[in-house]
Amino acid sequence: MLFVLSVLKGFTVAASDGKIGTVDDFLFDDQSWKTRWLVVDTGAWLPGRKVLVHASAIGDPDPVRKELPVKLTKAQVEGGPDLFEHQPVSRQLEAHLYDYYGWDPSWGASAFGAIASPFSLPPLIGEGAEPAEGAAADAGESDPHLRSAEELEGYRIQATDGEIGHVESLVADHANWDIRYLGVDTSNWWGGQHVLVAPFAVKAIDWAARHIEIDITRDQVKTSPPCDSIDMVDEAYERMLHGHYGWPGYWYYPK
Repeated sequence: MLFVLSVLKGFTVAASDGKIGTVDDFLFDDQSWKTRWLVVDTGAWLPGRKVLVHASAIGDPDPVRKELPVKLTKAQVEGGPDLFEHQPVSRQLEAHLYDYYGWDPSWGASAFGAIASPFSLPPLIGEGAEPAEGAAADAGESDPHLRSAEELEGYRIQATDGEIGHVESLVADHANWDIRYLGVDTSNWWGGQHVLVAPFAVKAIDWAARHIEIDITRDQVKTSPPCDSIDMVDEAYERMLHGHYGWPGYWYYPK
């Protein structure tokens, strides 16, 4: 099942024995397009803190109850590593999370592999500089490929022959939390049509300029299957969409 990540923002995050907070954001790898962490705002329960939950521990979203279950207990979360306000997500913190909860860093093979080249940008959460080129990665440094899903919304999309619009949403598969599509609003170019672009098409991302380059043309976009609602995206639609652009199909990958 596919979900728009921004729709989940504010959903109650429910452990097996009670609520632990609300959905604040999702962090994904900008090379594999794999959602790695759910960021939970713990509110008054753990004041001034946020909690990272690995994608493998996230259950099926409940849009009716506006709830997102996680495979954890409140005691586990309370005793685990926290992400304090304005603290970068360091490799050391991620290692502590994997060790404490017993999560597998390699869980959920991505269909994409490395796609977008990294561009210079300060860490997502907190301040600080990225390591100098060629410098050895330090456990205390943030991962330059870990990005905010919320931050990507609004980025301009540049086709090979002109701009087509901006990122309106990110669409993820709840089975393995890959980001399958960028939902693009073409209102400034094509009368407000909505289309889906898979990360297969992404050539580069300029994080500082909030700009994404894709390797498809405007004509290809205009003749692609429209997407008025995520509810219309089933396997038949995806086969038609991927056939139009010549992208590999997600149905060829194990789930």
